[in-house]
Amino acid sequence: MASDEGTVRVDSWIWSVRLTKTRSAAATACRGGHVRVNGERAKAAQAVRPGDEVRLRHAGRERVVVVSRLVRKRVGAAIAAECFVDNSPPPPPREEIAALGHRDRGAGRPTKRDRRELEQLRGGR
Repeated sequence: MASDEGTVRVDSWIWSVRLTKTRSAAATACRGGHVRVNGERAKAAQAVRPGDEVRLRHAGRERVVVVSRLVRKRVGAAIAAECFVDNSPPPPPREEIAALGHRDRGAGRPTKRDRRELEQLRGGR
């Protein structure tokens, strides 16, 4: 189950330690440039070793982890937590996320002006 020597593919390791739900999601993140290993953009087949820093942008936040143990197969949450050191910044509070662009229930479909204001609040354009 666990291997403390050699290397493992980065997409497989990200999935194995439960940073993504599926291996295909991990591979897609690599293809999209959302995964960096030691500051360099990583392809899905790139090898990781203990001590490498892996940065993953996923689900609206950035995860920064340092590989402490290699695993090839998906493991339980308790074991997965031992396989990396999490140096991620704390997630933003839920109140800030919910307050951004919230419409009252029953307010109807937004007008073009309302939609543009919402996009501007969310950082678009």
